[in-house]
Amino acid sequence: MSNLILEQKGAVACLTLNRPEIHNAFDEHLIAALTDAVATASADPSVRIILLSGAGKSFSAGGDLGWMRRMATYSAAENLADAQGLARLMATIDTSPKPVIARVHGSAYAGGLGLVACADIAIGVPEAQFAITEVKLGLIPAVISPYLVRAMGVREARRWCLTAQRFSATEAHRLGLLHAVVPAETLDAVIDAEIEALLTAAPEAVAETKRLLTAVDRPLDEGVIAETAQRIAVRRAAPEAREGLAAFFDKRSPTWVRE
Repeated sequence: MSNLILEQKGAVACLTLNRPEIHNAFDEHLIAALTDAVATASADPSVRIILLSGAGKSFSAGGDLGWMRRMATYSAAENLADAQGLARLMATIDTSPKPVIARVHGSAYAGGLGLVACADIAIGVPEAQFAITEVKLGLIPAVISPYLVRAMGVREARRWCLTAQRFSATEAHRLGLLHAVVPAETLDAVIDAEIEALLTAAPEAVAETKRLLTAVDRPLDEGVIAETAQRIAVRRAAPEAREGLAAFFDKRSPTWVRE
């Protein structure tokens, strides 16, 4: 049985973690498979959106205990290579030019919560549970920390990373980790509505907007102001922008919108 289910539904690449018997905890094999799948979907022009979900009762409970036992026997070089694999996964999701949606239910712990923090949009159910558990094992949430801090802010991250306490979907929403908390029976309908909204957006503009928001996530100064002016000037001259404006004035749908 594959540890990752890959399906394409229209313009959506659906990537489902498929280790339900251990709550989709990941090891080096699942990390590599998911990294490759996200990279492939990101490069595929037929894909407009990437949807991450988990089979069974949970989104992802973080690291597989067997994998963590093996890590304890690794050399320093092996541990570094292994950690770099997880770091690549998070960065590949974060920097994908395609919008990434996380469909969150059950447990989202440790690295599983890192996947949620890397996603552009995260929708969860009220029963979902969250925790950043690394310190309980004598570890640190190193490779997921930049994404947690960006989503939660450093002060909130300190509390939850240091205590390793579980918290609810309502709290995850307050912290900025979830964009919405919806009943389980409406979860897919809400995600479908997000997908429909994304499909009305120009794909190159979406990719460029993701890069823009990363670039301006720093103190505002003259350099940032100049860069934003340069970026919109280049975008205005792009064929996609010309098509979008022409469609608006012609009162028709642009070419990237399916009727």
